[in-house]
Amino acid sequence: MHDSDEDEDEFQGPSRSEQRREALAVLDLALRLVEQSPARLQQIPIGEDLLTLVFEAQRISAQIARKRQVHYLAKKMRRETAETLDTIRAALEHDKADSRRENAALHRIEALRDRLVEEGDSALSELLAEHPHADRQHLRQLARNAREEKLRNKPPHAYRELFRELRELMQEGAGPL
Repeated sequence: MHDSDEDEDEFQGPSRSEQRREALAVLDLALRLVEQSPARLQQIPIGEDLLTLVFEAQRISAQIARKRQVHYLAKKMRRETAETLDTIRAALEHDKADSRRENAALHRIEALRDRLVEEGDSALSELLAEHPHADRQHLRQLARNAREEKLRNKPPHAYRELFRELRELMQEGAGPL
């Protein structure tokens, strides 16, 4: 009846389920590209034709039309090589990891600023032990002014200035955030 070679050929390629998963993964990648800022898109290794489609999708504000454009972008992306898609994914993941590290560093600086405002000289002494080149008087004055602003419900000028000073101090010690 059926030749065994025909049966083997029938199952050589990926299943429909696998093809659908791959297509949905590319659609997800297209959505992530559309969410990126124009400056960030310029940093991603993406072809000019795909970049144009991404910009067109970003420009469209009507929900259904935008969805249609994103699906068209995904269709065009499925024609790209697997290496190209992997490169785009890697660039987006790298950006996400950098963003997480930067946010963590900013949260540490905010916590240090809050400690300086609340605890005063004891927190300042710990900071100066780690960063002996820091300006003790200036930091102490900013922390004192920030505490006064908080008590009097004034705008947080010194509070923000203290954050900027601490961020610069941390960047000098560890390189860019």
